[in-house]
Amino acid sequence: MMKFMGVVDWFSDRFPWRDMYEHHLSKYYAPKNFNFWYFFGGLAMLVLFLQLITGIWLAMFYVPTSEQAFASVEYIMRDVKFGWLLRYMHSTGASFFFIVVYLHMFRSLLYGSHKNPRELVWLVGMAMYMVLVIEAFMGYLLPWGQMSYWGAQVITSLAGAIPWVGDHLVLWIRGDYNISTATLGRFFALHVAGMPLLLLGLVWLHIVALHHVGSNNPDGIDIRDNMDAEGKPRDGIPFHPYYVVKDLFIVAFFLMLLVGVACFFPEMGGYFLEHANFESANPLVTPEYIAPVWYLTPYYAILRAVPDKLFGVLAMGAALLVVFFLPWLDRCKVRSIRYRGVYYKSALTLFVISFICLGYLGTVHVTPVTTFFARLFALVYFAFFLLMPLYTKYDRTKTPPRRVQVE
Repeated sequence: MMKFMGVVDWFSDRFPWRDMYEHHLSKYYAPKNFNFWYFFGGLAMLVLFLQLITGIWLAMFYVPTSEQAFASVEYIMRDVKFGWLLRYMHSTGASFFFIVVYLHMFRSLLYGSHKNPRELVWLVGMAMYMVLVIEAFMGYLLPWGQMSYWGAQVITSLAGAIPWVGDHLVLWIRGDYNISTATLGRFFALHVAGMPLLLLGLVWLHIVALHHVGSNNPDGIDIRDNMDAEGKPRDGIPFHPYYVVKDLFIVAFFLMLLVGVACFFPEMGGYFLEHANFESANPLVTPEYIAPVWYLTPYYAILRAVPDKLFGVLAMGAALLVVFFLPWLDRCKVRSIRYRGVYYKSALTLFVISFICLGYLGTVHVTPVTTFFARLFALVYFAFFLLMPLYTKYDRTKTPPRRVQVE
């Protein structure tokens, strides 16, 4: 034991792990009124860890060539011991990743976690989301199934709508004139190395920025405005052990749900794994219907709602980029929806409905009726952000309490 403590002291003299532990866990005071919505940030980190572990394992057996990619996935599924489980954990984990991320972002809309002084936390978080979208798109090609191939064919061709440089950009992205081994190789390299490294760096920045300004809470008030004689927030408790122990129960339930879906419902009716992706990619046979996986379909619906290809690409890009400006579009004097007025509550409700409906419309065939509703919900989506300076400024609000309200 003495030798072990000596090693610990030797390491502590050379690396500030105790300072990091205290700053981010034992002496980091979080509001004591956290509720259900504050679990999803930690769950996102858990799913990221699981995706990295299962992804590394899958990369040991995967062959990134157009001739062997699909066969190597089948080999993992059929011949590698527990390969089916790791593959389904990875594919199911991707969908669960976006579920918890979307709920985490919705929490910010509920309680104003994007507002001053947490603008940088929001910007880094949105940068993480953009990297996650790119990471998911690149990983979607790797199984080399019919939907993977043709989905990548359609999405990469969108760059061709950019005037003057579009065709060169498509060639640069693909590395060839069509989706081929060259595309597969560069997407594989970025999916397993480039994007994860960037994502891990952004996660670190997100946590550091958050702990520097402090966590928000359901009441939307800063606990650091009310300190005791020892300089500790009166309405805060140490993150460890209180919230760590509490989170462990949610982690256990979440893992049981994730493993249950991976074992018994990995396809989830074709939403998590499309049926066409169990067929090897065939450049000569186009699927009857091409669509991205469910977590990208809201933006795909906006793309299809615009008849012109260039303006469709611009609309889809604007739908992603406008969210970055949320901290400056929101002019409300209070943070939490508990003390906001009917304008914001109504707008947020319509926004959620529009996002869900756009997600559904992106999975169905194009008809005049679906196109009409896609355009309607796209207008609602953009109106939520573009009209926000008006309805948040003139919304009738309540006065938040001086101390957090523990339920």
